[in-house]
Amino acid sequence: MIENETIDVTKLELATQKTKLKAFVLDDILISIITMMILWDQISLAGSDLTAILILMNEAFIQVLFLKLVYQTFFIWYYGATIGKIVFKIKVIKEDSFSKVDLMSALMRSAGRIVSESLFYIGFALSFYTEGRQTLHDKLAKTLVVNA
Repeated sequence: MIENETIDVTKLELATQKTKLKAFVLDDILISIITMMILWDQISLAGSDLTAILILMNEAFIQVLFLKLVYQTFFIWYYGATIGKIVFKIKVIKEDSFSKVDLMSALMRSAGRIVSESLFYIGFALSFYTEGRQTLHDKLAKTLVVNA
């Protein structure tokens, strides 16, 4: 989304739960691939030892969380959507002005998303009970997910 882009609010439509789920899965697959690329040397040393790979992933837990935080924050702030959201033609906007998400809101949303994931995805379930289909992280950042 371009900074000066005006949005026709009469054409805004909330993204469906199914589309948001598809974007979420694609983004998590991308994060997993990036993580595997970063840790490839160590993973290849572990070979087929599943226990060694699980230990390695546990040791990299904080780095993976940081990668998710940076990925989500940057793409939501800069493009208004992550790669998954771009592919499935949805975007994140501010709920009050329907404008582009600022950096602090993107960071708040990304941090809230990690908390939602850590608490058994309960924050995501909130979207089934809110008028704007907002998750916990959308509520915290005051954002909406709409069709692009």
